Amino acid sequence: MPLLCKDDPQALEQAARLLADGALLAFPTETVYGLGARADDDAAVAQIFAAKGRPADHPLIVHVTDAAAAQPFAAHWPPAAQVLAQRFWPGPMTLIVPRRPGVATAAAGGHPTVGLRCPDHPLAQALLARAQTLGVLGVAGPSANRFGRVSPTTAAHVVDEFGPELAVLDGGACREGIESTIVDCTRPEPALLRPGTTQRADIEAVLRQALGLQLVGRDEASPRVSGSLASHYAPEAWVSLVPAEDLRQRLFELPPSPLEADASGLQRGGVGVYSRTALPRGLSLGRGVVHRTMPAEPAQVAHELFAVLRALDAQGVSQIWVEAPPGDPEWDGVRDRLMRAATR
Repeated sequence: MPLLCKDDPQALEQAARLLADGALLAFPTETVYGLGARADDDAAVAQIFAAKGRPADHPLIVHVTDAAAAQPFAAHWPPAAQVLAQRFWPGPMTLIVPRRPGVATAAAGGHPTVGLRCPDHPLAQALLARAQTLGVLGVAGPSANRFGRVSPTTAAHVVDEFGPELAVLDGGACREGIESTIVDCTRPEPALLRPGTTQRADIEAVLRQALGLQLVGRDEASPRVSGSLASHYAPEAWVSLVPAEDLRQRLFELPPSPLEADASGLQRGGVGVYSRTALPRGLSLGRGVVHRTMPAEPAQVAHELFAVLRALDAQGVSQIWVEAPPGDPEWDGVRDRLMRAATR
């Protein structure tokens, strides 16, 4: 199916009806593109897991129009969820709450909790609102990429992942560029499960208490959530985080890199470098180095990070060296994605 363009007056209606009919649809949000299916239909949701190659017990995030639309999915609505939804919805924040029994079982991966989010993207909001009038309670929507790979931030990225058969509602490039912040609201002390572009300090200021930090996977009582695997967001090329002081020396010591064909037949070789530090002037271009300049501001890096990783991958580099981000809290979301991308 061709792209459903936001400028086409029929696109939104087509997209909403696809969801209502139980079909898959890729759609834009302010974070990344989601691979969506109606969350109240377990058979429809099963298509997401099959298309992505994602384990069925790895939960999805359910997108809703507002806090009122979230209530049918929640067994109860914790006070922390109420406070955070009032302040940060619509926006790039997912709230983990107790799941209403018998609702969105497949979307929650069978877990007793569910992740809910109200996206801050006009086309996503319009889509959810129209689908709601067709009986769709909410839309399950993990990132629209193969499981564990780099998330898509444009419609073209989605087509690269799944081909032209998947319907894609094209809403342009995503504003934020990395997935939502996830906060577990099921405990007396709300906990940060995944950092994003919403800062921890801002969340704590709204809650008027410190956030706990749950190490997902090491704490059996914690809800399982999207994007919590140690290895995630990975391109084909091997990613390494390199301290700024080591990057120049590594580049000078880099030997010539012969091209080798990967499984897709692409000739791979050389190194992609994504850094704030300028490349040494004496670096020989014959060594196959491809450089992309990293912005100074973490929000700008978040916005372009996945697109840069995809672009370097497309140029056929065999390794991607990323200058390690600063340790400041503002970089937590970017640092999290890079550390997972660099884990194999």
